[in-house]
Amino acid sequence: MYNAPTEDKTLTAYDSYIDDQQRRAIHNARDGLAGVRVAHVNSTATGGGVAEIVSSLVPLLNDVGIETDWLIMDATDEFFDVTKAIHNGLQGDRREFTDEMYETYRSTTVENANGLDGSYDVIVLHDPQSLGMAPTLAEQRPETALVWRCHIDLTAATPAFLDFVRSYLDPIDRAIFTLPEYGKEITGPRKAVVHPAIDPLTEKNRPLDELSDDAAEAADLDRYPFDTDRPLVVQVSRFDPWKDPLGVIEAYRDVAGSIPDVQLVLVGAMPDDDPEGIVVYREVEEATGDDPDVHLLTNLPDAGINALQRGADVVLQKSLREGFALTVSEALWKGTPVVGTNVGGIPLQIEDGENGYLVEPTDISATADRITRLLDDDALKRRLGQRGRETVRERFLLPRLVVDYLGLLSDVSRSNVDP
Repeated sequence: MYNAPTEDKTLTAYDSYIDDQQRRAIHNARDGLAGVRVAHVNSTATGGGVAEIVSSLVPLLNDVGIETDWLIMDATDEFFDVTKAIHNGLQGDRREFTDEMYETYRSTTVENANGLDGSYDVIVLHDPQSLGMAPTLAEQRPETALVWRCHIDLTAATPAFLDFVRSYLDPIDRAIFTLPEYGKEITGPRKAVVHPAIDPLTEKNRPLDELSDDAAEAADLDRYPFDTDRPLVVQVSRFDPWKDPLGVIEAYRDVAGSIPDVQLVLVGAMPDDDPEGIVVYREVEEATGDDPDVHLLTNLPDAGINALQRGADVVLQKSLREGFALTVSEALWKGTPVVGTNVGGIPLQIEDGENGYLVEPTDISATADRITRLLDDDALKRRLGQRGRETVRERFLLPRLVVDYLGLLSDVSRSNVDP
């Protein structure tokens, strides 16, 4: 277990994104949480939505006056193979959960719990990877409130994997979900709902003219292997079967039938906790064959993703299952229309026909149709893009998430003290 570094951030830098109600909530919570110490624990410092959220949230909590650490688990590739299987099982994959997998998970999480130093009033455990630390932490730190933040859609979880998660929940004081239905099958801890949010001031989301040096260079689309003067469709996501990259390729080929100069870019990170990534990448590479208009890009700098989301004519998020999809809010924030599937947290962000399009996850024809509509109609692209940006401004920016977490910490802290 190690303490992940974060950039210095101040809440005053976000003044233009904070409304009066949020300002009052932050002020009131600040006084009530004086002296409270918090730790966020997850499995990787880079390459995923959880890491992006926590890396921006933690420094702002510190700036508000709540001493907050971000701790990363020590784990082997074998552990990440197991937790990827757990993740897939919780999303509906029907694989077996073996005794050997259980022992790998148990021993690693116990070892990390034993290695957690420092005194904390609240520990937030993110996703299944760190949940297994809860029993040991509760035994060692009976005065510490334990929060489980589940970022996964559990509505179609395979029973064996759902039972596995339930077996670790007794010590949890609060379970946090992205949507109420995600926690429907969870009993025991009190539950709350917190929507994710994006940070408008990171290199991934700030205006391109505010970037400099290496970031500005990474944001220069002329350095990438596609033609910026031709129609461009982009999907940014892990190379993961649940993101349906093969379905993306099918939809692109349908679009190319009527718009032959269209190009497709699939952009994906290869995070440490996702051993399937390289396997799926190779499947996608084989499926694209020698098509010169399909480009697979990995581990781009954030500024490069920023430029791609701005430079795209359409951003696609063709997930089969999805917890939230920060990439949808990222693209909408940049005024780029999104065609997303009607699953998980995507409909939280997209109102069909108003700020983007929603399609059913396996409907290739509808996906291609919505992409084609947007490529054929610049006025429609602008209208949906403008409305998308306002949606994110109102609902999915970092200051709102800070307010939500301050409320959560206040509630958990009081509950842990009150009889």
